[in-house]
Amino acid sequence: MTLVPEWAPNVHPILVHFPIAWLIAAILLDFVSFVLSRTRWPEILATILYTVGAISALVTYLTGRQAAATVLVPGLAHAVVQQHWNWAMATTIFFAAFSAVRLTLFVARRPPSRVGRLVLACCALGGLMLLFYTGELGARLVYQYGVGVRSPR
Repeated sequence: MTLVPEWAPNVHPILVHFPIAWLIAAILLDFVSFVLSRTRWPEILATILYTVGAISALVTYLTGRQAAATVLVPGLAHAVVQQHWNWAMATTIFFAAFSAVRLTLFVARRPPSRVGRLVLACCALGGLMLLFYTGELGARLVYQYGVGVRSPR
């Protein structure tokens, strides 16, 4: 029994949307925490989602590196694959470091001030830009170059 359905070229396209969803939800919760400033649950949940998102981003990055060897990559797409890898690595490193900061603040029981939370949320928006561009490159590989897409039979 295999974990990858027969229609999928590899596990990467199955996993890729999880870190995107978790990290976007974490960023949204950061901004919810400003509205609900008297309670800490949005901030705590955001920290959990950043951590899960960073771990899943690493797994997704590694499966993406492996996936490139299992699919046909047209000649013109090789440069985009390289860019996608580079941006995915930068995004993964950013969110790993960011979640480490968030976890450190949580474990130390030192919630950031309102200004500190704003700074963290703005940094997270920078990470969102990395995430967006990485996804845009991945979408270009699939929809413009047909990487990992089989013809209907």
